Amino acid sequence: MAYMTTAQALVKFLDNQYVSFDGQETKFVEGVFTIFGHGIVVGLGEALDTFRGSLKVFQGKNEQGMAHVAASFAKQNNRRKIIVCSSSIGPGAANMITAAATATVNHVPLLLFPADAFSTRQPDPVLQQFEQVNSLSNTTNDAYRAVCRYWDRISRPQQLMTALLNAMRVLTDTAETGAVCISLPQDVGGEAWDFPETFFKKRVHKITRIVPAPEEIEDALEVLLSAKKPLVICGGGVRYSEAGEAVEAFCHSLKIPFAETQSGKTACLSSDPWNLGGVGVTGNSSANVIAKDADVVLGIGTRFSDFTTASKSLFRPDVKVVTINTSRFDAYKLDAVKVVADAKLGVLALKEKLEAAGYQSAYTDEVELAKQGWDQEMERLAAYSYDENFEPLIGARDPRTIPEFVEMTGSSLTQTAVVAKVRELIDADAICVGAAGSLPGDLQRMWTSDSRYSYNMEYGYSCMGYEIAGALGSKLAAPDREVYAMCGDGSYLMLHSELVTSVQEHAKINVLLFDNSGFGCINNLQMNNGIGNLATEFRSRDEDGNLYGPLVPIDFAKCAEGYGVKTYRVTNMEELEAALLDSKKQTVSTLLDIKVLPKTMTDGYDAWWHVGVAAASPKKSVCEAWEQKEENLKKARKY
Repeated sequence: MAYMTTAQALVKFLDNQYVSFDGQETKFVEGVFTIFGHGIVVGLGEALDTFRGSLKVFQGKNEQGMAHVAASFAKQNNRRKIIVCSSSIGPGAANMITAAATATVNHVPLLLFPADAFSTRQPDPVLQQFEQVNSLSNTTNDAYRAVCRYWDRISRPQQLMTALLNAMRVLTDTAETGAVCISLPQDVGGEAWDFPETFFKKRVHKITRIVPAPEEIEDALEVLLSAKKPLVICGGGVRYSEAGEAVEAFCHSLKIPFAETQSGKTACLSSDPWNLGGVGVTGNSSANVIAKDADVVLGIGTRFSDFTTASKSLFRPDVKVVTINTSRFDAYKLDAVKVVADAKLGVLALKEKLEAAGYQSAYTDEVELAKQGWDQEMERLAAYSYDENFEPLIGARDPRTIPEFVEMTGSSLTQTAVVAKVRELIDADAICVGAAGSLPGDLQRMWTSDSRYSYNMEYGYSCMGYEIAGALGSKLAAPDREVYAMCGDGSYLMLHSELVTSVQEHAKINVLLFDNSGFGCINNLQMNNGIGNLATEFRSRDEDGNLYGPLVPIDFAKCAEGYGVKTYRVTNMEELEAALLDSKKQTVSTLLDIKVLPKTMTDGYDAWWHVGVAAASPKKSVCEAWEQKEENLKKARKY
């Protein structure tokens, strides 16, 4: 027996967890991210100081930010390694809830230990305790129940053992993984008990490939053999199964094109002749043109979000859908013919059967022509520039904004041209990280890479503030590669605290801050649906007290310089090139404050997005937007 505190036992257990995938064994828990407060510093804090073994301790600056770092670290490691996060009671615990939801939506393992109120209730209400008058057993941490795959509260030391084993069960399950919250009352963390030594033995959790059932393969085969123009859609499951090469071989052999979701991007090579690129609302013209004509869609490891399916309007009404997914829940999406299986094993099984049947698609030159059309559009977007004949790419706009922005910043840069130049100049194996705003659309359409797993886009939850924390997580997972956070000014202002942590850890990241003076993506959505320019640009108040005054200038480079970051202010292409090349030479984190003209992001390409447009309004423009929404809804699948 080992007499120790609950917190000490927790730390010792975590230090002895390993995973095995395809016979390769990896230590599962890299370390613990924490911001110490009174709820954990004398319990879990003492345990980490005394018993941490080989675990690293990382100091966060914002609880949500550090949890995003941990989620990104797990994603970059293809879910084979994690960093645990711990917080104090109350506000610290509440801060991590957003990150927990983000991890769960994206099927990324994230283990959280928020401190909690006293189990004995002796000092109630303790500092920062949330008291629910209808039940004293409810605390801030109960809010995690809605966003976690597994939730538990340790009210006695003995409960830790089953709780941690269940945590490992969920974290290493390819279908069920997501956030796990184990609530740790601050008094229980310091309580001691005789733990059996067997609890601390080395455990190797095997991440197994789910073998497809023969009858489900036969069902899928029947549908695919009937297809003349099938389309494969690669989701995050292709990445985590490391099935990219298998998918490429499948498509080459059977002459089937494939498209990528945000999560699936770079699981396969961008240069592959059958790769159409991003599909859906943030997809490009080549993928969407082929998708609209496909008679069978094979979704591999995708949950078919509204952006992937264009709110279920992208495909033909009579399209047949086949899925390969470890999650039975996701496999049933779109009333599909399902194969509940590992992506790689499912693809290999279908390939063998289809080849034996002599199957080939009926495509002739459609894929090649679609790709040529998108290549031409890429050239146009890369060359897009501001001149006397300048026209924004996005239609509806406030006529004041662009001239005012040019006068305020002196910038002549368009967002699409910047994205193209960045891709041209940075390393081929650089990791691109993003999450929210207009940049995910530009990047899913325009970003290319033949370095697998080099695209870390959090778009399941589209969580503003993930970008910089996510870049740090990717850097901790891949210290020898350059990492770039593609971040809008809105996201930067929302959460950039872990930029300081990157300096502290000597983990260099590069922040490419696209400043268009506001929430540009939502401004587009707002104005294109007939609404006025309200509270989506960074404007001061006018004489009438409304947010229609002048744009607010912000010098992000000057702010970041105070953190010890190497910074650059960029307003033209020459400055951009010089900054990108010089930033590669730096050993400390860098920030490029890139002033980009509003309304110069990509848009459209025949994909509709269903949003809740007002059904009644005195504005003709809003009524027209509602009518257009109703017309599109008639064409979309109902389920």
